Amino acid sequence: MLRKLYDKILNKSAKPGAEYCLGLVSFCESSFFPIPPDILLLPMVLARPDKWFRIALITTIFSILGGLFGYMIGVFLWDLLGEPIINFYNLQEKFGIFKDNYNENGAIIVFIGGVSPIPYKLITIASGGLQLNIYIFVLASLFSRGCRFFILAALLRIFGELTKKFIENNFTLITYIIGIISLLGVIIAIYF
Repeated sequence: MLRKLYDKILNKSAKPGAEYCLGLVSFCESSFFPIPPDILLLPMVLARPDKWFRIALITTIFSILGGLFGYMIGVFLWDLLGEPIINFYNLQEKFGIFKDNYNENGAIIVFIGGVSPIPYKLITIASGGLQLNIYIFVLASLFSRGCRFFILAALLRIFGELTKKFIENNFTLITYIIGIISLLGVIIAIYF
């Protein structure tokens, strides 16, 4: 089933509307959508390697815009959801210490969240809720998301045909590995 989906995505990736879909997925993933844009970026670069820079740029820009939307969710919904939970568990003092540490190390936290399997949406919403300086947030997001998507696209451009053959020959294994990495990212985000 996943193999058929991969083949279908690869075929659709060369069509004109694919870039709009990539932009939409990149935006939504940064604030609420569970599927990372890498799933579209990969077949799009494999289908059109000469457009690798454009595809990485679209992914990066819309990911950052979606991250700003997630930041705003954190800013405007924090009082409604976050603060009552903190008060209910009487964690105001511990939360104050956590908030200070988050703001002190915010650029590093955003960078790690932007390049790792930790769901980036958790970082964007937390950054808004904890009032991380928006300029630090945007710069760290730009650097981390840009590194992630441009490096991936460039590697696919350079090793595209080899990558395509590797994916096709090891599709099941790659699917399991991506699933395990995603699960570990969620576990790390929840417990650490």
